[in-house]
Amino acid sequence: MVDPLSEIIELLRPRGVFTKGISGAGRWGVRYGDFGHPSFAIVIEGACRLAVDGQQPLTLEAGDFILLPKTPGFTMTGFEPVIPEVIDPHVAALTADGEVRHGDQDGPPSVRILGGYFIFDSEDSGLLVSLLPDQVHVRGVERLSILVKLLIEEAARRQSGRELVLTRLIEILLVESLRLTQTPDAPAGLPRGLGDVRLAEAIRQMHADPARPWTMAELAREAALSRSAFFGRFSRYVGVPPMEYLLAWRMALAKDMLRRQEIDIADVAERVGYGSASTFSTAFSRHVGQPPGRYAKATAR
Repeated sequence: MVDPLSEIIELLRPRGVFTKGISGAGRWGVRYGDFGHPSFAIVIEGACRLAVDGQQPLTLEAGDFILLPKTPGFTMTGFEPVIPEVIDPHVAALTADGEVRHGDQDGPPSVRILGGYFIFDSEDSGLLVSLLPDQVHVRGVERLSILVKLLIEEAARRQSGRELVLTRLIEILLVESLRLTQTPDAPAGLPRGLGDVRLAEAIRQMHADPARPWTMAELAREAALSRSAFFGRFSRYVGVPPMEYLLAWRMALAKDMLRRQEIDIADVAERVGYGSASTFSTAFSRHVGQPPGRYAKATAR
């Protein structure tokens, strides 16, 4: 069976892990600017407050896991009033290894966190990440705690095979955390759509046969819904309308094929549902901002 979530993570090609321990004590607070790379953290002990731009503030407790696929600006503090210290995340990332202590430097911490960030190696990561929830918050899932600890241990080892192990662990971490957002009350995104039995079937069909000239009516039939009900439900759960999602997926596939340069533009066009290379070139240029031939030369690997 086609697995849309696995396909998107595979195209994102996550790699590289930069980790650190974070602790705080007494009166402390930090304000990080927009970072752009995906980040994650798990609370080992204690508690703190987290306010991510555009999201409801959270109280993080021991066992809580947080994933930010785009990592916008955020503020993290203890529970006493404080003016947060402003930190440039790009500068902080240069000293990612080791532990950072905020607030009182002596005595036991009120919170200990393990976290880090990684990179999506895809040239198309912005488009694909837009299909994921802005924030994933999971409470008390031991598997995620184990995965984060394995990531941190592997990142510190510097042994042969390290990059491959880290990449696989990141992929598993992403799948595990996003699986847990396949619920009706989850943030809008692909995982929430896949958690709905009717929408999931339509999404799988789009991924299984992107070249098919899908219409709204055909996709609604796959979901066993009326056109209006399907459109509203898909837009609400996934965060984009159905045909916009289909276009995004086709363009992601096209970009990947063009980068690989294994087939010519006419074949790429056919595989993503366009009747001619010229029609595809027009659509690709409008969506990407440059013709497919130029894109292929600029991103060849």
